[in-house]
Amino acid sequence: MADRSRQVITAVLFDLDGTLYDRDEVVRRVAHEQYETFRERFGDLDRERLIARTLDLDDHGYARRADVYRRLLDGARVDAALAPDLEAHFWDCYCRHCRQPQDTVATLDALKSAGKRLGVITNGPLDWQSRKLRTLGLEQYFDEVVISDAVGVAKPDARIFNLALERLGATAGESMYVGDHPEIDVAGALGAGLAAAWKRVPYWTMTREDVLVLERLSDVLVRLKADTT
Repeated sequence: MADRSRQVITAVLFDLDGTLYDRDEVVRRVAHEQYETFRERFGDLDRERLIARTLDLDDHGYARRADVYRRLLDGARVDAALAPDLEAHFWDCYCRHCRQPQDTVATLDALKSAGKRLGVITNGPLDWQSRKLRTLGLEQYFDEVVISDAVGVAKPDARIFNLALERLGATAGESMYVGDHPEIDVAGALGAGLAAAWKRVPYWTMTREDVLVLERLSDVLVRLKADTT
């Protein structure tokens, strides 16, 4: 195994959801708004149980939105239009609940100041993922943003990592990928030859030992010896 600790990293690429911002917190805020907006149509369904169930069914972004609301209301005495109305409301209000994480901004500022080339590799629809980056005020930091919908290949396929590196003008050996999913992000990056860092989240577990573990995004600066002052 190559000694990753001795590599000079000149390019850093990031996952979007769950890595550059707390997606679960946004979904929680949306669920609170939905309960207030549709309170009368929820009838006697319990608020806290509905919100907790929404988060559980969301599966950290890996569930289809329509399935989330169908299963959420399964067996409940509500009108048939509530599930599609909730789905439409989700797409409409999600970005209003996105907040720019200060730790993320400080990290990207430091990496830019250190001369690192920065990129994003994210799975999802082109317009939707682009809109999130704009709303978060983060798109200005990145030299390249590669979205699966736009290129026809998705993580963990090595081809999407290779495409991003090609666009950045970087090689795998001098690049690091930071993500929150152990397989889609971390294993995908390692399979493409990049160094990998796992942004710790409470809902997944990292078992590999050849991976840098970050308690917060800015911990990557220590590994890269970026100047934060």
